[in-house]
Amino acid sequence: MSSMLYPGVARIVRPALLLLWAVAGTGGAAGQPDPGKWIEEAEAAYARVASYTAVVHKQQRVAGALLPLETILLKFRKPFSLYMKWMNEPHEGSELLYVAGWNENRVKAHRGGFFGFVTLDLDPMDPRLLANNLHPVTDMGIGHLVTTVAANVRAAINAGELGFSEQGDEFVYGRKTQVVEVVFPSQRAGGGDGHRFVINQDVESRILIRFRVYDRDGQLLENYGYEGLDTNARLADADFDPAHSDYRF
Repeated sequence: MSSMLYPGVARIVRPALLLLWAVAGTGGAAGQPDPGKWIEEAEAAYARVASYTAVVHKQQRVAGALLPLETILLKFRKPFSLYMKWMNEPHEGSELLYVAGWNENRVKAHRGGFFGFVTLDLDPMDPRLLANNLHPVTDMGIGHLVTTVAANVRAAINAGELGFSEQGDEFVYGRKTQVVEVVFPSQRAGGGDGHRFVINQDVESRILIRFRVYDRDGQLLENYGYEGLDTNARLADADFDPAHSDYRF
């Protein structure tokens, strides 16, 4: 079983640590964007969400190679239940199910295609799941993104650093978003890969729906987007049951 069993919000922790130094000195100065207020809005928006569905677009650069874009149907319910189904080749038809506290906290997954009948129960840190992935499935979802960014934004504010700017509006997945850019100062680089972060926040819902990370040469390192995000989805236990009639576990 390969990396196709992972969409995660990949490698978000490391870039978010860089965010710690990049986002703090604006502090609400006149005429300047306020990163503290910005992240508070994102936290409050996600706090109102009990469950959601979306089509996740995921792309990562692993060991120097930019992997193909993955398109994945996602169902997510708090506190942490998720179902994923890959919608494009080479992993079309692969499925993954994880519910915190269920199945001995193991991931239930299978590939698509000829070997789709082989279902495995794996620890989230199993090398077969982590191959060509930057994060375990337990880091999946908008909530992990918001929590990680928020912690580091606040630490950066306390550190008195500045590298936060609003870049205007952009339509993404048919939604009007506000673009926020964070640049990691060269004197604070510390050997990290991520240098520039571009985040799209839905103007209406204030939820973060796209996150991109670039290195100093402008290379894309990570890209995660949530298309067709439905925060009114009413998900039941059956949506996270391998016996669901639409699933092939």
